[in-house]
Amino acid sequence: MKKFKNSFFYIGIVGVTTAIMYWTIQNGKVLEAGRKVIVPNNGKSQWEEFIISLTHNLTHPLAILLAQIVTIVFVARLFGAIFKKIGQPSVIGEILAGIALGPSLLGNYFPEFSNALFPVASLGNLQFLSQIGLILFMFVVGMELDLKVLQNKAKEAVVISHASIVIPFTLGLVLAYFIFQQFAPDGVEFISFALFTGIAMSITAFPVLARIVQERGLHKTRLGAMVITCAAADDITAWCILAAVIAIVKAGSFLSSLYIMALAIIYVLLMLKVVKPFLKRIGELYDNTETITKPVVAIFFLTLLISSYATEIIGIHALFGAFMAGVIMPESMRFRNVFIEKVEDVSQVMLLPLFFVFTGLRTQIGLLDDAYLWEVCGYIVLVAVVGKFVGSALTARFVGQSWKDSLTIGALMNTRGLMELVVLNIGYDLGVLKPEIFAMMVIMALATTFMTGPALDLIEYVFKSKTEIVPKEIIQNTKFKILFSFQNAEEGRSLLRLANNFVKKTHNNSVVTALHILPINELNPYDIDGYEEESFKPVLQTSEELHQKVATLFKSSIDTEGDLIEVSNHGDFDLVLMGLSQSIFDGTLLGKVLGFTTRIINPESLLNKFTGKEKLFENSPFDERTGHILSKTDVPVGILVDKNFTDAKRVFVLLLEESDLFLMDYAKQLIHNVNSNVTILDKAGNFKDNAELANCIHKIEQKHPKNIKLATERKIEKALLDEQDLMIISVESWKKLLDSQSSWLNKTPSLLIIKK
Repeated sequence: MKKFKNSFFYIGIVGVTTAIMYWTIQNGKVLEAGRKVIVPNNGKSQWEEFIISLTHNLTHPLAILLAQIVTIVFVARLFGAIFKKIGQPSVIGEILAGIALGPSLLGNYFPEFSNALFPVASLGNLQFLSQIGLILFMFVVGMELDLKVLQNKAKEAVVISHASIVIPFTLGLVLAYFIFQQFAPDGVEFISFALFTGIAMSITAFPVLARIVQERGLHKTRLGAMVITCAAADDITAWCILAAVIAIVKAGSFLSSLYIMALAIIYVLLMLKVVKPFLKRIGELYDNTETITKPVVAIFFLTLLISSYATEIIGIHALFGAFMAGVIMPESMRFRNVFIEKVEDVSQVMLLPLFFVFTGLRTQIGLLDDAYLWEVCGYIVLVAVVGKFVGSALTARFVGQSWKDSLTIGALMNTRGLMELVVLNIGYDLGVLKPEIFAMMVIMALATTFMTGPALDLIEYVFKSKTEIVPKEIIQNTKFKILFSFQNAEEGRSLLRLANNFVKKTHNNSVVTALHILPINELNPYDIDGYEEESFKPVLQTSEELHQKVATLFKSSIDTEGDLIEVSNHGDFDLVLMGLSQSIFDGTLLGKVLGFTTRIINPESLLNKFTGKEKLFENSPFDERTGHILSKTDVPVGILVDKNFTDAKRVFVLLLEESDLFLMDYAKQLIHNVNSNVTILDKAGNFKDNAELANCIHKIEQKHPKNIKLATERKIEKALLDEQDLMIISVESWKKLLDSQSSWLNKTPSLLIIKK
């Protein structure tokens, strides 16, 4: 009845309102009497009018901007992915994407399309939007810097950092002396041109450097700590110098520049002495709350915008204000991570590629149309490399670093990337750099960033020192070594409880190691220690409750599966434990089997995937990640399917084939360490007269007569209904069990599926 009532009401409302609208429009025509009404037609057909309207819509500024953004983001992501595949920072691909969409490639070969997509009138909108992206990016860079890192660090790091600025800056001034007359714009003083050339030679791309340090596994080494410290000091110093250079160039006279620098100093003091304590107080008030409210978020973003506005008005560029706003953020990594997560995706995925393309539109490589100009470009690259790479390496060697470490520091400090483009665009906007020299400097930025990876590989090859994958204190002559790799806190706790059940009474002759590998794109590149501490805190709390010592191993990685395989194989572990990803089983028949949240969605398809009948899992009964790890590890691996596992007091071991007898070794360990009651389930009845199994059971019964028993398939149902704590089965038998679709599968307790 209610359904019909709603339908009649809906029909009535639509009918009445339609009648009112029709009456209003018809009678409204009377109001046109005595007025001159113009109906646009111009003698054109309706189709022609439609085409004109569509063309107008396509050329509307907003439509052009949206088309530009779509094209830029797509091409930038494509180029970035290609360069990441060949082991280069994705920023190189994104910069090249900008050049490819500019006059150097697209404008040269497809000028009509280029003019339609990037008309001159639209570049202003693109520039301002890209500047917003840069402001957000510099805010993140400032947050990723930790001023504490410059305290209590080796003095040689500061020496190396300052040398890596002074030497290339000086060489940049000398270079400016030789190229000023030919390449400096008319009306630009030598001091302005020379200062910008010097700062262009001095800059280091801290974000790119930090990512490379992580990818190379250097972040937890003494060398990694030193180069991060050098880069931090370099970043702060270089941006302060850049602010001074901008002030000098904009002021036009030395006295005016002093006024600007005085205002800049007052601004910095206000930020450090007034705004920073204010933000710190807000951070302390809200640090213990579960969520940071929108008004609090608004305060911090207003600080960013006001800071950027203030430095733009002073005359030292809005980017310096954004950088400073990031530096003074509350030191709590919880607060910083909230803002990094909010800002980073928008700025790096959508807005920064606009900056790369805007730079590419300015970069006219076609202007370098003779050998002499390319020769000058070569000299610029040479001066940049000698100043940064050689200068940093020789200074590092002078303060006592080994040749290998010195050259590594030099190669990393020579990375310029996006930060160089920021400096170059500021110089271009101020009219200090001509298009020719701008193009040469962009090529220099690409070359010095591109060479970092190959240079590090060459240094590693020449010195041939093997990186320690697993700490020596973990690889030692102990009786039993377990590694468990976890992805989240709850998984880590369950795996530790399971590991503890295997070694509880053998602490002196066993080692349990917790491994957490985090994808590098989920990390703040500057606070690795903070991530490590937070990752292991729940596991270490559980270890204290269990009185189980745990060694910890933390890695950031671009290949989490590959690193887990490498650590497992090189650590000489007796057993590697890991959890099984739940995502592909959630809401399926197998979800019921494994004890996950249930909602049947195409169970036949998922069963095929799980049993290896689809190519996606390559004949593995697990998800692609787990199957890959199992196929590549050379040590026993146990996969825990966790159904609220706490201990292994009651365990049953399922034997399907004679090859499954190795599982008895794990049963013996559980009986010895936690006095487990173990039921051996002989599903097919093949082991009733098996001498090897009988001998194994007899040995256990001599010490623990009440802790082990043999059952057949008829008793499996009863054993499952007795609420066992853990079921142990081999990988191959688990796959066969799934193929058989046994009726009792959905009643299993937590599973430990072991690969021999």
